[in-house]
Amino acid sequence: MKKILFLAPLLVALALLGSCKKILDLLEFNVEDSQTIVIPKTIPFGQFFPLSPVAVPSSSQSTYAKNGTSADYVQDVTLEKLDLTITSPTGQNFDFLKRIEIYISTDARGSDKVLLASLNPVPTGVTSISLTPANQKLDLFLRADSYTLITNVEVVKPLGQDVTIRADERFKVKARKP
Repeated sequence: MKKILFLAPLLVALALLGSCKKILDLLEFNVEDSQTIVIPKTIPFGQFFPLSPVAVPSSSQSTYAKNGTSADYVQDVTLEKLDLTITSPTGQNFDFLKRIEIYISTDARGSDKVLLASLNPVPTGVTSISLTPANQKLDLFLRADSYTLITNVEVVKPLGQDVTIRADERFKVKARKP
C-alpha cells in the first residue's frame, strides 16, 4: 500500500512533465517590420480617403530561421504594436489627421484585407502615435515573404507638402519547432 501511495505522485509528475514538453516545443518571438507611408499634399480633406497601398518585404522568414522554425510551423500571429512617426517635413505633427485605419493584405488589390490597427481620434501636437491593434489572427500574412498595407485617412486641413511617415510594426508569433 505504501508503494502505491509513493508511486501515485511520481506517476502524476511524470504525466505533467510529458505534457509540458509539448508546451516547451512552442516558440514565442517577435517579427518587426518598418516601411514608409506617404500622405500626398493633394489628398482631399474632410473625407475618409484611401492612400496608395504599400508593399512590405517582411523580415518574417529570416526571423523564423533565427528562431529555428519556418512559416509552415507558424500557429498564431497577432499585432503587438504599430507606431507611426512623422519623418518629413521637419516640424510637422499629426494635427492635420483626424483618424487613420491600416489594413493588411496579401496583395495590393486588398482582396483579403483585414483591419490591422486604427486610431480615432488622432491626438494633436505630437509627431509620433501608437495605433490600437485590431486583435486579428494574422498567420496568413506573416507566412508570406511580403504583405501589403492599405491605409485610409481622414485629413482635416490642407497639407502644404507631402507628409512622410515611418510605420513600425511588431508582430507576436507563436510557432512549433520543426
